[in-house]
Amino acid sequence: MKHISIDPITRLEGHGKIEIFLNNDGEVENAYFQVPELRGFEKFCEGRPVEELPSIVTKICGVCPGCHHMASGKAVDRVFGVEPPPTARKLRELFYMAHFVHSHIAHFYALAAPDFVVGPTASPAERNILGVISKAGIKIGSEVIRQRKMAQEIQAMIGGHQTHVVMNIPGGVKKGISPVQRDDIVKKAEGFIDFSKFSIQLFKDVVLGNKEYVELILKGPYSLVLHSMGLVDEKNKVSFYDGKVRVVDTRGEELYKYPAEQYLDFVEERVEPWTYLKFPYLKKIGWKGFIDGQESGVYQATPLSRLNAADGMATPLAQQEYEYMYSTLGGKPVHATLAMHWARLIELMYASEHCLELAMDPEITGNELRAPLGKIVGEGVGIVEAQRGTLTHHYWTDDNGMVRKVNLIVGTTNNHAAICMSIKKAARGLIKKGSEITEGTLNMIEMAFRAYDPCFSCATHSLPGEMKMVLNIRDSEGQIIDSISR
Repeated sequence: MKHISIDPITRLEGHGKIEIFLNNDGEVENAYFQVPELRGFEKFCEGRPVEELPSIVTKICGVCPGCHHMASGKAVDRVFGVEPPPTARKLRELFYMAHFVHSHIAHFYALAAPDFVVGPTASPAERNILGVISKAGIKIGSEVIRQRKMAQEIQAMIGGHQTHVVMNIPGGVKKGISPVQRDDIVKKAEGFIDFSKFSIQLFKDVVLGNKEYVELILKGPYSLVLHSMGLVDEKNKVSFYDGKVRVVDTRGEELYKYPAEQYLDFVEERVEPWTYLKFPYLKKIGWKGFIDGQESGVYQATPLSRLNAADGMATPLAQQEYEYMYSTLGGKPVHATLAMHWARLIELMYASEHCLELAMDPEITGNELRAPLGKIVGEGVGIVEAQRGTLTHHYWTDDNGMVRKVNLIVGTTNNHAAICMSIKKAARGLIKKGSEITEGTLNMIEMAFRAYDPCFSCATHSLPGEMKMVLNIRDSEGQIIDSISR
């Protein structure tokens, strides 16, 4: 049996590898996705005052710290039995829209665009952000940097720091913004909308305008028929900060809709001995293994899944693009993995529009920033939509607010089973008997996980009892002379 290892996989946050095993006929027998690192923040947080957690959990990841800060802030509010006043809540959400803008721009241009703008089988020396700039032009590269910089400036203005966020406190936020700062955010948000329009048009021109890419999206080995999860508002429109979790089945019909505190009734986790990531699944269906289809307990929580789970977008321009995407791809729901990139740009438009809406809200410069604290309840759950999927923070404390236990289900964790399945399906579709396995082939397998925009540092919280390990001893010519395995 031949073994192909892609280690490390590229253009992701964290560390991961793909192990592909071929049978004697040269076809894929199996493929495994492994994350060889452990962060373990669930244990790090124990024994700390719960009000410290919103600042501690931003250290989980440098890419999506704002997501953890927001979910944590909401969980801490629940522990103290308090609801932030309107101005505080809107400031949190305004920060969060800027956080989505900078992250979605980074993923599309730095992580996804090289595969489409430069080409999936192009030389690795060209298939990167510099290659995108070379193809698209230096002005576009400069604008990508400028737009992300402005989004980061908004985060620093409201959150105290763009990465190490410190804004949330129990029942509210530490500080507000002035009318002058609000006006600055309005101008930036208007620029985000223009840049979103440009990015969506770029996708239409480069990707949808290329028949080979459209065939790859619709008919390539990049689709899984799974249930979809996402946060929705009271009108079932996509929501990033607040709402209820909605799950629709493979046909787009609602399975469940529940508030944050009921998540354990609907989602359960399991572990495998070969990875540090857990595998969530739909509890009421049960774990049926790594299979897709209506009977599977596996779900996806991605930008595309959020759009599948919702009845539309809450802002007008994003709604137009939402309708166009589904009409182009044959209606809802869409199960084409690579369409996640398109959905991500629609979300970029929504975040930009909502950023402007919030900045122009009269309450955004209000002075009521914190509600009086209630009695410590001792348990709290906070759920937001992270860029990479539904994010859950669940805290248990003693009567003094000291943390006894923490459970985190991170966006990428939700998608772990689906990522493994996507990689295996791509490998089987791209590696055939007698075919040449090139670097471009391996990159196209990586494209299967890259569509999820995975964040493995956030997601690694399971410590297996034994991790498979192989130690190869080679001679001076590189030949294996001995092998020790565990």
